[in-house]
Formats: sequence, structure tokens, C-alpha cells
Amino acid sequence: MTMHTHYDAIIIGAGPAGASAAILLSRYGWRVALVEKQRFPRRKVCGECIAATNLPLLDELGIGRAVADLAGAPLRQVALMMGEHTIRAPFPAFADARHPWGVALGREVLDTLLLKQAVRSGADLLQPWAARSIEGGPGAYRCQVGKVHADESATLHAPVLIAAHGSWELAPAGAPHVPEGQQKPQQHSSDLFAFKANFTEARLENGLLPVLSFPGGYGGMVVGDNATATLAFCIRRDRLMRCRQDAPAMKAAEAAVAHVAHNCAGVRHMLSGARQQGTWLAVGPIRPGIRMPRDGGSAFLVGNSAGEAHPIIGEGMSMAIQSARLLAGLLGPHRADMHDAAQQAALRQTYAQMWHGHFAQRIRLAALFAHAAMRPALTGAALPLLRIAPHLLTRAAQWGGKVTRAPMPMPATLDALDTDDLLKEC
Repeated sequence: MTMHTHYDAIIIGAGPAGASAAILLSRYGWRVALVEKQRFPRRKVCGECIAATNLPLLDELGIGRAVADLAGAPLRQVALMMGEHTIRAPFPAFADARHPWGVALGREVLDTLLLKQAVRSGADLLQPWAARSIEGGPGAYRCQVGKVHADESATLHAPVLIAAHGSWELAPAGAPHVPEGQQKPQQHSSDLFAFKANFTEARLENGLLPVLSFPGGYGGMVVGDNATATLAFCIRRDRLMRCRQDAPAMKAAEAAVAHVAHNCAGVRHMLSGARQQGTWLAVGPIRPGIRMPRDGGSAFLVGNSAGEAHPIIGEGMSMAIQSARLLAGLLGPHRADMHDAAQQAALRQTYAQMWHGHFAQRIRLAALFAHAAMRPALTGAALPLLRIAPHLLTRAAQWGGKVTRAPMPMPATLDALDTDDLLKEC
């Protein structure tokens, strides 16, 4: 089979942001190359919550029915767990009668659904292929790609480059969205490492989304598809090193989760009698923050490449899908203009301004929540107030973006992806 090499856009990374962008741009008639180095389905370190604001988008992307069939129970309650304390409150409802509540779904399922829909929409998928280097610039990019664990390579050409890879992954050589010298940041004691594991027979209520506060970190738990509970948390480098010193016979994940369970009765309760499925996943360091240049930079950024909120608010997938929608709605009608570097630069700047308007506040607010949760003395000071007024947890979820309507209209809905079709291939 002859491999195509000339496209309207090259998207690096086929997670929720990259696959969503590929679906939408293909719907506008763009020829899209979607480059992904990992095989799917695959597990990811992620809390797995899909906010209610995304469910209409998933309907429009054509996977809403499959998500509804496979996801866990609607998330109707939020809780704060710290020490021996658990405070509950109603989850804020989204103003959509069809989708008032969010759900939880494993990334191995969600990402596969989106990827299948991207291919179905007409995107060319290169998987497992990796972007090795990038040359040229806006209007005339050349991306060197190579098949993973094979002696096969190609050069892709496109006027548009979209970065949709994880923030902890090194960008390809010459990537225009990464300043020189920042591809390997220095280590800091405040660096965060993320851990995740899945459990069956866990003692965690369906429809409850607890936020965990413990010294040096924060986390969350939820029951998703197949009645599988997820425990995911972030912990600072210095605290993780102390955990390992206190328990030298344990692996890093074991020492970290022992620390979390010791400082959070809710986690101990969830784990009692639970059966772990698979190994602990770990990734890091993750460095949440805004990476989107206000002037638009030299490439289009979506998902974590553009900016990453502390996972404490569970808005990672929301920001990934919504940023892809925002970008595609802006770029879609201008396919013929993308070879003009000046016009493309104007669109990048407009997109950057809109991105900051929609997402920057969520990232800053998540940082405030995260730094408070990692310091139980601060969170503990708020416990008396939260006991009297637990609805403040509901407000915090609202402020975190859980019911913030996604930006930009989209063209007509794609045909729905049948759930049985997914299960045949997963």
C-alpha cells in the first residue's frame, strides 16, 4: 500500500485531544495524519472522570452512545476525605436535561473509541509511529516519523502542525512549540509524580467522587466501567523520597499508597477487601501550568501541550476535548489559507487568546486547590466551615469548570459509533 505523505495537518498524539481534533478537522474536509507511538487500547495514569459538559460533545463526535453504554454510574456526589474525616455534598448538575451528571470511563476505552472514530472520519492513522523530528515552519512543515521497533520511516508534509502529546513526554527534535533547552527540565523537590491502580470489589459507593487530601499530595477515587474502582493520586518528589526512606523494602508505588492510606481513612476503607487489577501505573514528573503562548507561538497546541490543570479538579479530559473543539471550529473553514504563514499566525494568536479565556482560570484555580490539599493544616482549618456548609464543595466543583459550557459550535453530528463495534476490537 502506498503511504500518503502530504496532508493539511499533522497531529502528534492520538489521545482525547489529538483524536478529537482529527475527527473534527476531517469533518471539515481536511486531510489529517494522526501520529501515535503507543498501541491502543492502553491504560493511562488518569482519574477517568468525564465531566457532564463533555457528554454533548461526545454525542457530536459520534461516541456518546457507546460512552453511555460502557461508563459507570452518574456522578451525583462529591466528597472531601482527609484524615478520619469525610464531608459530602451534591455534585453540581450541568444545565443539559440529557446529560446533567458526569461519568467515569477508563482511558483504555475512551481513547480507543475516539481513535476508531477518527479513522472512521477519514484521518490517516500512523500507529505505532513516533515523530522523530520537525523541520520547516508554519505553512510548510516537514515531520520525520518512524515506525516503533521497526526500520521504516517517512517524511510527512503539511502546512499545519498540532501538538497533542502528553506534557511529560519529550517533544520531537526541532518542535517549534518547545523553547530550546526546555525539553529536559531540571528536577525540583516540588515535582509531582502520579500513580494509579484499578480495583474490583472495592468499598466505594457508585456515583461518589471523593477528593483526597494528605501531606505532600492529593488524589481521587471513582467507580467506572465494569464496576472497577480507580485510585489515582499525585505526590511531591520530596514526600515520595521520604516514603521510600521510611519503607525501604517497598517499591515506590507501594510506599506512596501506604502513605496515602495512613493519612486518609476513606482510602483504607476503599481498599479493605479490594482486589487490585494489574500493576500500579506511574508517570512523572508532571508539571501543571499554562504552556500556551499568548501570541500563539509557532504551532497549534491542544490538551496538555497547551496547558495542564492539577488533576485535583479532574478537568484534564475536559480541557483536552474542549480545546480540540475550540481549535477545529476556528481552523476548519480556513483550510485553503493555511499555506499563508501570516494568515496562519493570525489564527494562532486568535486561538491562543480564546484558549486563555476559556481555560487559564481553571488551571490557576486548580493550582490553589492542589496546594491547599497538599497541606492538610490549611485544608483542616476549613473543615469546621465545610461541616456547617458542605455546599461549598459543590461551589468548588462549579468553580473548577464542571458545569462550564464548552466553547464553539460544531458542524453536524457524525454517525454514532456502535458499542458492539468497539467491543469486538477491544
